[in-house]
Amino acid sequence: MKRTAIIIFSLLVVMITSALTIKTDNGQKQQYADSLRQLYARPVALWPKPFIDSGVQYQEFAALPSDTGIPRLLQEPAVILGKTLFFDPRLSSSNQISCSSCHDPDLAWGDGRTVSLGNDHLQGTRNTMSLLNVAIRNRFFWDGRVSSLEDQVMHPIAMHHEMNMDPVALPAKLQKIKGYQELFKRAFGDGKIDQQKISSAIATFERAILSRTSRFDLFISGGYNRLTDEEIQGLHLFRTKARCMNCHNGQYFTDNQFHNIGLTYYQRTYEDLGRYNVTKRAADVGKFRTPSLRDVMLTRPWMHNGLFDNIDGVINIYNSGMQMMKPKPGQENDTLFPRTDPLMQKLDLTVEEKKAVVAFLHAITGVPYKMRRPELPQ
Repeated sequence: MKRTAIIIFSLLVVMITSALTIKTDNGQKQQYADSLRQLYARPVALWPKPFIDSGVQYQEFAALPSDTGIPRLLQEPAVILGKTLFFDPRLSSSNQISCSSCHDPDLAWGDGRTVSLGNDHLQGTRNTMSLLNVAIRNRFFWDGRVSSLEDQVMHPIAMHHEMNMDPVALPAKLQKIKGYQELFKRAFGDGKIDQQKISSAIATFERAILSRTSRFDLFISGGYNRLTDEEIQGLHLFRTKARCMNCHNGQYFTDNQFHNIGLTYYQRTYEDLGRYNVTKRAADVGKFRTPSLRDVMLTRPWMHNGLFDNIDGVINIYNSGMQMMKPKPGQENDTLFPRTDPLMQKLDLTVEEKKAVVAFLHAITGVPYKMRRPELPQ
């Protein structure tokens, strides 16, 4: 009987001690959360400085402009024309594929596929980039092979595995559609159709594809109750321990640069040398554009090859540091052997910290603008 009493007493001590520990831990966590909220619930200029590597040029975060002007912008004649062309499958040789086939407004202006699918059901080799905020880019495509939005337009139209349409023949094809003559007249002053006007109109519409205000924008604008404690922790980690801000900074969470993060697959299946294919500079092997993280939780799958459909996988590869793979025998002096960007470093994020970073990514994702598809001219 005495032995039983001792056992029961011991169990009670363990239970009470555990409860006190949990209470203490929770109290410490709340104190930490409160201190972070005090640091960030104030103007950005007063926030703690981010962890930025030497030599990296960065911009501080800023709220997006108000999204209330989007409906008015979409009523401009050149935008209406560009939107109509964007959604018209007659811009393809088969009359079955439009720009919106790969850039669907219902899929955050991507296509939700690992890689694109186009003419004759041919697959591309890269993931379709979202067109959200495309106007802020200084170069286009994953490898930056084009320097203007207008020049970008004709590439997918002409590519065999995309829309497979001869750009030279396209104006005459559209000229036969009477409804287009009126749309071009409203946009450009006359009904004559040429490649330059087609590119200009579509580019003008694409500049109107904008992210809407997110909870982060409301927070940074003074609505300091808009983010949860976990999201503020994620914001802090994004700027510090997680090192995200070295590449994802500024108003649109991108440095508009190109980096090799270790997904080149050199001399293996899925090999893609990225920007090197454009510049032929060995230093550019495996480099791809830094995408904007605005609305990132809507733009799955992620990476230039659409490798990840789960955001936890994305966080885990960055957490690992993606250190450079070792050369195989005979590759030691290969000038094209990929060098992972030194910005990639092991992070040692805990499970809780990774969850907080993901929570912050949700906070910078807004409610998408529901865009109606236009009636096509006859």
